[in-house]
Amino acid sequence: MTQRRRLSNTQNSPQSRQQPGTLMAQEEDDDSTFTQPSTSQVQRGLEKLTPAQVEQKTAEVVQYFLVKDQKKIPIRRADLVKHVVKDYRNIYPEIIKRAERTFDQVFGLKLVEIDTKSHSYILINKMEPVVGASIINPTNPKMGLLFVILSIIFMKGGLVRENLIWSTLKKLRVDPGEKHEEFGDVRKVVTDEFVRQRYLEYVRIPHTEPVEHEFRWGQRADKEVSKAKILEFMGQLHEQDPQSWSQQYREAHSTPSSSQASTSSQR
Repeated sequence: MTQRRRLSNTQNSPQSRQQPGTLMAQEEDDDSTFTQPSTSQVQRGLEKLTPAQVEQKTAEVVQYFLVKDQKKIPIRRADLVKHVVKDYRNIYPEIIKRAERTFDQVFGLKLVEIDTKSHSYILINKMEPVVGASIINPTNPKMGLLFVILSIIFMKGGLVRENLIWSTLKKLRVDPGEKHEEFGDVRKVVTDEFVRQRYLEYVRIPHTEPVEHEFRWGQRADKEVSKAKILEFMGQLHEQDPQSWSQQYREAHSTPSSSQASTSSQR
């Protein structure tokens, strides 16, 4: 019992929570027991099941994604197999293919694998890009906060020290050292929630004392957020032509995500 309590205390200690490399290694280990079935294995598996059974399991997978996506935290294949797919793992590729079709045709969503190592998935809206009318909607203040931070990072070349983020937010009357009426603990929202959702990366800068961190765009932001829309917003804000920021303009209009988002916004 004593040894078990010590192990529990160690796992919950601040030091253990602040080791993302260890956590990522553990996540990869969780998925190492699953081997992607071959086409012939999937076919043999389907022959042992009725169409109704396959459809039911697909519906459970779709529901799992929709519920988990409400928190905007990427869904790992290991969790999906363990908690939902279970004994149907030998037809996993077929279930995912059918789930993708359901998201596309019924919900207007696209299932995207953002991390090929941990096999993590997110859902993105095919009908309307996140940046634009929806992300700066005052009814979703956290997305407004995120939009501001992503804009700062993009306009500063893709990498920003955290003290610049905090000082900019203070100018907007969002003090990370004080509890905010909309966001609560601002620092936790930015460095924990947005990071877990993969909108941001929060990386320690080597050889700094005291310890300093920097922010980058996360994998979800790269998939969902249009840099062209950010430039449009900044141009309106400063009453400038977006092309006056030549470096950012080239980047915004040379990436597939920006052109895709711009195209979908015109439909």
